[in-house]
Amino acid sequence: MDPIQKDSTRVQKPFISLCPEITRSHALTLMDWLEDECVTRYLSDSRHVSQFIEQVVERVQLPILTHLFNQSGRFFMACDRHDVPVGFVRLVRTGLDCEMVLVIGDRDNWGRKLGASAIREGMKLAFFEMRAERLIAIIHPDNVRSLNAFLRSGFLLENETSTMKFLALSSARYLRLLREHPAFHTADIYVTEIDKSRLRSLVDLEPGADIFELEHEIERAVIVDSREVARDVVTMNSRALLQLDDEEVEVALVYPEDADDRTGRLSVCSDIGTAILGYKEGDAFDWRMTDRTRHIRIGKLLYQPEAVGDFHL
Repeated sequence: MDPIQKDSTRVQKPFISLCPEITRSHALTLMDWLEDECVTRYLSDSRHVSQFIEQVVERVQLPILTHLFNQSGRFFMACDRHDVPVGFVRLVRTGLDCEMVLVIGDRDNWGRKLGASAIREGMKLAFFEMRAERLIAIIHPDNVRSLNAFLRSGFLLENETSTMKFLALSSARYLRLLREHPAFHTADIYVTEIDKSRLRSLVDLEPGADIFELEHEIERAVIVDSREVARDVVTMNSRALLQLDDEEVEVALVYPEDADDRTGRLSVCSDIGTAILGYKEGDAFDWRMTDRTRHIRIGKLLYQPEAVGDFHL
């Protein structure tokens, strides 16, 4: 049986965002975590990492240390929905492969499935932004919680020794699981066949780090015929009232060439534009913007092209 399982009963699902900016404060938090033997028990290079961070903090008097942490791979702080760091993820590219190292450093958050959420965010980055062909995780056999999290996320056991288990996930398998289980940990989103075709062309013409979230959403979406899409779904060129944290705003979801932030016409490539694509009236979720996480609720759909027969839009 496939290890992927769908859980639709959770009211507030685990949420993790991977934040690429590493501050001096983050470095001090990392040092605290790496001094905890319970945290570093299964981390093979914890002493080396701890020494590196200590040297950085002592020698470099800069508020932002991102470039130093990314010297031999991509480093991210794993933050909860309140943007509080709870761990870190490291992605190291070697040829077509990418290795993921994941640590939940805040022991108060162990057992809350935040590790699984961090794994999913890491997979998204590895396959859609870094374009890896295969994602690898090397885990100690006694680290049962981590092993189970990776296996439930779709990884397969490739090899093992007495001290390590080697897990891997191919890009082809990842995409298949993403399409077969689109609502594994988030609400279903719905995209019409016409919108998907146009958006797919957009992604192919403008590939880059700033558009990988949109590509991920397109791939996980439930695809429906334009004449059968529900009238409360945010499709392209729809207008809707949103609740952004405590602020109500009216927006239109448009293609980049039609965008105008001053009039609320948001590009589907923007943070909010990508976030709301395919959701329905009443859906509420957290989404990591460029600088922070925001809570978004789709309040009311004011206009949907398909609902009034405007299939040309």
